[in-house]
Amino acid sequence: MIRWGILGAAKFARVHMGPAIHAAEGARLVALATRDAEKSNGFRAFCPDLHVHGSYDALLADPGIDAVYIPLPNHLHLEWSLKAIAAGKHVLTEKPMVMQAAEFDQLIAARDASGLQVAEAYMIVHHPQWQKVRDLIDAGEIGRIDHVDTAFSYDNRADPGNIRNRPETGGGGIRDIGVYTYGSVRFAARAEPVALEARLRLENGVDTWAQVTGEMAGPQGRFTYSAITSMRLFPRQEVVFQGERGLIRVTAPFNAGLFGEAQVTLHRNPNHMELFRFPALNHYVLQVEAFGRAIRDGGGYPCPLEFSKGTQQMIDQIFAVGRAI
Repeated sequence: MIRWGILGAAKFARVHMGPAIHAAEGARLVALATRDAEKSNGFRAFCPDLHVHGSYDALLADPGIDAVYIPLPNHLHLEWSLKAIAAGKHVLTEKPMVMQAAEFDQLIAARDASGLQVAEAYMIVHHPQWQKVRDLIDAGEIGRIDHVDTAFSYDNRADPGNIRNRPETGGGGIRDIGVYTYGSVRFAARAEPVALEARLRLENGVDTWAQVTGEMAGPQGRFTYSAITSMRLFPRQEVVFQGERGLIRVTAPFNAGLFGEAQVTLHRNPNHMELFRFPALNHYVLQVEAFGRAIRDGGGYPCPLEFSKGTQQMIDQIFAVGRAI
């Protein structure tokens, strides 16, 4: 049984990852670090025996904890991930794990030196809908990919104090949700960007809307690519892989089960459509279980730091070429 602690009483941890850790096979949530003890009440609703530490350092010093989950504001991820590794804990940190791709080298070196499991919490690759998409592409079901469209949007303009709307906490839509519109294509099509352009709308120093266009290349060659992310639009999620002989559409790609039922649709001609449904799976639970297997068995992890570094490199490139409009 892997005993988990959480650094910080973030809402996301309380609503999603805390319950997922506690529900995952082979895992148990045992501790939370927060300076405000009242914030632990929401966690005790599903984990009544939770031990609450008054500081992050105290939790890391607890010998009864094997692994930590870090949902702190973005700008704190690298610092506390390295501290957790130094304390001998396995580490699962929310995305983006770093602010610049080169910073992943510190984490990779610390992981390799310690022998611990260290990863970015990129849950979608653990969901079978994305494994299905990858398998369909690998099998040539839509032929050579010609174009990929991705979109992810929500509206949080009414919450200006949200860390996503604040530059000092590493906010912005690209860091929050661009990791999905970019990383999902890298994962499923095994592709990397070749040439990108980006148009950005900024508010208070953070991107609230971004349009990225360009080309990516994978085993099947180059294809055109388009991505929209926004924190100021009506909620939307969709990814479409368009090939020379067919099309794959993912309609709840990033918040499966919350935005809608996880479904993958394969179109191979106007009169042939296959629907693959995944109605009752929680990718946060699957992520914790995969992380636990990697700890116990010492095998590969579906989303190693090297993959996450590649997505951050794409993000860095987008910021470098981005043009404010």
